[in-house]
Amino acid sequence: MRVLVIGSGGREHALCRALRLDPAVSEVHCAPGNAGIAEVATLHPVVPTDGAAVSALAVRLGAGLVVVGPEAPLVAGVADAVRAEGVPCFGPSKEPAAIEGSKAFAKDVMTAAGVPTARAFTCVTEEEAAAALDAFGPPYVVKDDGLAAGKGVVVTGDRDEALEHARACERVVIEEFLDGPEVSLFALCDGETAVPLQPAQDFKRAYDGDRGPNTGGMGAYTPLTWAPEDLTEQVMREIVLPTVAELAKRGMPYTGVLYAGLALTKDGPRVIEFNARFGDPETQVVLDRLETPLAGLLLACATGELAAHEPLRWRGGAAVTVVVAAENYPADPVKGDTIEGLPASGEGHVEGGVEGAYVLHAGTALDGDRLVSNGGRVLNVVGTGADLAEARARAYDALGRITLRGSHHRSDIALDASRR
Repeated sequence: MRVLVIGSGGREHALCRALRLDPAVSEVHCAPGNAGIAEVATLHPVVPTDGAAVSALAVRLGAGLVVVGPEAPLVAGVADAVRAEGVPCFGPSKEPAAIEGSKAFAKDVMTAAGVPTARAFTCVTEEEAAAALDAFGPPYVVKDDGLAAGKGVVVTGDRDEALEHARACERVVIEEFLDGPEVSLFALCDGETAVPLQPAQDFKRAYDGDRGPNTGGMGAYTPLTWAPEDLTEQVMREIVLPTVAELAKRGMPYTGVLYAGLALTKDGPRVIEFNARFGDPETQVVLDRLETPLAGLLLACATGELAAHEPLRWRGGAAVTVVVAAENYPADPVKGDTIEGLPASGEGHVEGGVEGAYVLHAGTALDGDRLVSNGGRVLNVVGTGADLAEARARAYDALGRITLRGSHHRSDIALDASRR
């Protein structure tokens, strides 16, 4: 089977890597991809949000499956264009993808489905925003209603900062603060059936100790050895399945991955946000632990046959990923700096090699024979091991062999969890 992956980040590199390891996959293609993805897939210069171009490429390649990675193409309806050509596609159609494209739509779906989440107000004027902030009090949570690449949320105790963010957005959702550790759970869906993947935890703030601005994610790990044993079952029962049923009821069957960003409050799991795609960088560690071949699993979702698929199998041990970010990320990242410490070709290994570690590319490009930064989050360094302590030690060992001028990374990814 030929598989075409749409996107160019670390998540797409993880997807292409997992698909290449699947014996049922004969060829992996990616559009547009990046310098690292080029080592495991054939790249094609296609604009990811151009549904006509993506579907034409899928037909020309004879793709047996298209996997749409990022949120922008999904919200733009690229999955619909691919399906219209008769090609199986993993990714929700435009209408249900609004569960990420519009925070207000997501809140409406959750309310109708009885899904536990934060109380919220949707605001379009400064006066409405100010009233909502005063209704909840600090810490203030202000979310851009539309897509913002994971950086549209401000959580602050400063009312002026919260109101300034609201002013900068056309429409915002202001909600009560949910206190408790955050967890990410992905559920694979075929419109009716849903199957959970292994939970993970990511780190949104830019700097150690959860300081600094929100980012798209600075690292992640799995498994969550500290989480309640029945967490996945509870989330599926109370959150995922009611949401999938509500979307189907509205005539919007959900096909793809439903990402539930959760806060584990004293009253149980509450939804912070839904995303319509695999999370980044959680995907990098979750797929590393998945033993079940990926292509057949995603194809079962795309063709409505997930219920008949065998139960998922998972590898033991742990995985940790640490993001290497460019100078001045997330504000205005510097591009074009040389990345050193990675062989020209080495299937993701650092120079000298580190057992149980490899590198996934996110924002990279080739400038002649130089590997250079080409985005805010540049690399994902993945470490694996028998437990979290070993996995993170290997990740940081490999990261220490990479040089990128002005770059920064967090040094505390999975640190607390590894000590528990």
